[in-house]
Amino acid sequence: MVQRIAGTDTAEAMYEAAALLVGAVCFLVGFVVSLPVFWGRELAITGSASLGAFVAIGGAAVAALAFVVGRFAMRSHYEAADATPRRDRFADTDDRLRWYDLAAIAFAHAAVAYLGWLGIAQLLEQSFTDAPVFALPGAILVAVSFALTAYVCFLSAVALTPMSLSLVLAIFLVVGAFASMLAASDPHWWQDNLSALGMSTNVSAVAFNGTLVIAGIMVTTISRYATAGLPVDTREQRRGRRIVRGGLILMGVFLACVGIFPVDEFFALHNTVATGMAVVFAVVVVGLPWFLPTIARVFVALGWIYVLVIVMLGVFFAVGYYNLTAVELIAAVLIFSWIIVFLRTAGAVGAPLTDPTRQDAASDPPALPTPPRGR
Repeated sequence: MVQRIAGTDTAEAMYEAAALLVGAVCFLVGFVVSLPVFWGRELAITGSASLGAFVAIGGAAVAALAFVVGRFAMRSHYEAADATPRRDRFADTDDRLRWYDLAAIAFAHAAVAYLGWLGIAQLLEQSFTDAPVFALPGAILVAVSFALTAYVCFLSAVALTPMSLSLVLAIFLVVGAFASMLAASDPHWWQDNLSALGMSTNVSAVAFNGTLVIAGIMVTTISRYATAGLPVDTREQRRGRRIVRGGLILMGVFLACVGIFPVDEFFALHNTVATGMAVVFAVVVVGLPWFLPTIARVFVALGWIYVLVIVMLGVFFAVGYYNLTAVELIAAVLIFSWIIVFLRTAGAVGAPLTDPTRQDAASDPPALPTPPRGR
């Protein structure tokens, strides 16, 4: 059916047609569900029981479902064609994404959709102050937002790569951090430290700690697959790749533990895992040219600069020039930005060179068989 709608048997066109179908279904569902709920009411753009809240909550559910549908669609296509799912661009086809990996990635898509639509609603509220939204246009807006969310998340699910996941990780960290700051019950949380956002007495604790846990799982997942494609020629290089992979995975585990153990309830353990993440980061960055000789020298220099800046921030904190929040925030930005750039650099190093003027048949899923036509 998808092949007939697409009008071609190429994989890209069929996945695009499938994404449009999923979006169309979500458009209809969003309109049919929201119109009776909105009927006879004038909706506010933001607030409780508002249009923005309805779109954000529903968009999060649609994002997760569309991602799951996309993964099943891709797996069904490959199983039907008796081929390995190389569209994911992961090097080890025997080490596929596990269910908890996919659950974390699906949750990240849902969180980005939820926070993104809430942010758009806040922006529209500032642009259209006190403007009411009637039932019919409100239902159409809901339907369009659901369709767009489903379309994007479906296409993201059927073409996962370490590079694309690094982009999802970056967006997820940004929206999660800002949501935690905006939801903080104490407006002066920054006078203590960054971990104050995760205290049990703070309204933002769930958003902050949940962001760290999911981000830690994603870092662990992406690190395992991104480093698998790095070229190694000797036993020493293979050992170095394992060390870098283990270091990144350990950083992801420590990051998740920072969210699992809030600072007000597990002070010593929280500080231990946070410090451990910084130590592991420094070891990986300093030893990277020996662990991975094929990595770009400019990236190695960038990592060393990051480490020097973090050390300088520690000195500023020791002399009282910076408070702890400033040091933690800048260090977190540097560490996460390095991880994201490393994942993209590793994906570029491990990617084979191809001729852009022709399509590589081995990199795309096999086309579905064309039904025979009568004479």
